[in-house]
Amino acid sequence: MILGGVIPMETRVLKYFLEVAKRNNITQAAEHLHITQPTLSRQIIELEKELGVQLFDREKRQMRLNKAGALFQQRAATILTLLDQTESELVNTQNELSGTINLGVVESAVANFMMQAVADFQDQYPAVRFNIFDGDGDTLRERLDQSLCDLIALIEPVEAAKYNYFSLPVREKWGLIMRKDAPLAQRQTIMAHDLYQLPLIVGRRNIVRDDILDGLHLDPHKLDWKIQINLPQNSRDLLLSGKYYHLGIYGVFEKYHDDRLTFVPFSPERTTGHLLAWRKNIQLTPVVEKFLQFVAERTVD
Repeated sequence: MILGGVIPMETRVLKYFLEVAKRNNITQAAEHLHITQPTLSRQIIELEKELGVQLFDREKRQMRLNKAGALFQQRAATILTLLDQTESELVNTQNELSGTINLGVVESAVANFMMQAVADFQDQYPAVRFNIFDGDGDTLRERLDQSLCDLIALIEPVEAAKYNYFSLPVREKWGLIMRKDAPLAQRQTIMAHDLYQLPLIVGRRNIVRDDILDGLHLDPHKLDWKIQINLPQNSRDLLLSGKYYHLGIYGVFEKYHDDRLTFVPFSPERTTGHLLAWRKNIQLTPVVEKFLQFVAERTVD
């Protein structure tokens, strides 16, 4: 294979490298790979020569990745994943739809909709497999940009210049998540100006946060952003401390599964939708196209 367009390299060598990186020991890696230690050592040395950089810090009985090695480990794993996926897609038979779909789903109520779609799709096409990834919107977009996800289900809005997408029939209310004994927990609704006085936890996806703040006519520079998070579950213990309020959607509150917390919506009501996105200007595999069509049919009223 060609790595970076200039370096010829066999996938076997990448697998050897990843095994040594995993075990930090050339002897153990050789035993697991069923090759001799001198052979494996020679392959790693030749790999470093081809790349023109040392990948390991060598100690008496251990080999630890250095900074360059850690980067190459990430890239090598990505390359092998994409090659395995491509091989699976190429062996699809004409008589039975098969293959693997890499699907990213944000942590919200849209997960219920997408998981039902996955289950129903596999009822019709049992040879199709799914790799499902949870995460915040930024993490999922990064996976999509790197071709590690075929499709991602996100909270609106999305960067229209980069992605194709269609809306999903799932809407969420925005509000504040807090302890049940917090002063604002006794309210039926939260007014926008109430946020100016509160220590807030917010999501890190700026385009979504800016959209809701614009809708509430709030000045972000006057808000007290205390903590920015990627996965909402990480904020549960912070909320239980009673020192913070989480600006988020009802679907996130549901996923806490904690009766010590409550959700109070905004007034006037603010809601947001979800969408299913994929990269522009790429050729989707037949199985991904079929699943897109399957989900799109469920969005019709």
